[in-house]
Amino acid sequence: MTAPRLTKPTIAVLEALLAATADAPAWGLSICRDADLGSGTVYPILDRLLERGWVTSYEEAEPHPGRPARRYYELTGAGRSQAREALEARRAKRSLRYRLAGGAA
Repeated sequence: MTAPRLTKPTIAVLEALLAATADAPAWGLSICRDADLGSGTVYPILDRLLERGWVTSYEEAEPHPGRPARRYYELTGAGRSQAREALEARRAKRSLRYRLAGGAA
């Protein structure tokens, strides 16, 4: 599994997926809302994460009348682990850059 490029939008999508729970699963438009991104940005990111094996998706079993069935997305075990590692590595790198620039005592 190769890591996706960690752009700000990708990070926002990963954070939305990490925040999802069994009681509140992540579905397309909820990810758009939580990540504060448009569907034209979110769905290509989800496609890349699916291709890399970080995410699986499934359609809801019983769609609500009057709307299309929702497609839910969840991180795989390996995807969850790699997403956490990637986000933590990015935070550590940013923190180090900040300290080196004299931003912290």
